[in-house]
Amino acid sequence: MPEKRSLTKRETEIVRLVADGFKNREVAEKLQISVKTVETHRANIMNKLALRNLAELIRYAIQKGLVKIDQEA
Repeated sequence: MPEKRSLTKRETEIVRLVADGFKNREVAEKLQISVKTVETHRANIMNKLALRNLAELIRYAIQKGLVKIDQEA
């Protein structure tokens, strides 16, 4: 298993937004970067953290306190 590396500030922003449910295009608009740049960051994040899918990325964000879970149901 590859060693996990830490995320940059920008990568952390992207994890936060993706875990909050924003699509790549919405993330790009919010951060004023291109959709391709968002896609590249997401690929780098997945590789750095040795994650295989979006569910694992969201779990990571929750565990690290990057997003809050609403308790309303």
